[in-house]
Amino acid sequence: MMCSFSDLRNKEVVSMQTGLKLGYVDDVEINTSDATVVSLIIYGRPRGFGMFGRDEDIVIKCSNIELIGEDTILVNTSDSSVSTKSRMFSVENLLKY
Repeated sequence: MMCSFSDLRNKEVVSMQTGLKLGYVDDVEINTSDATVVSLIIYGRPRGFGMFGRDEDIVIKCSNIELIGEDTILVNTSDSSVSTKSRMFSVENLLKY
């Protein structure tokens, strides 16, 4: 099945172990040397309507993806390879959005 990035953004990511909805795919990490997708990134939820920053991002390695369906992406979150990545905001980064 072929899947574009815009298709991925519309799919909800669900943990198979806990059944929790982790969110929607916001970004992907790509290895530029061999043009492969390394991981999916779900941005952390805003705290206090974004005034107090965000929670940490969830990074899911492609090896942890069990199934990409029509509406959802099922991931195996038992590994330690599902990690969180903090997004640092500075004035320069805020101007980019």
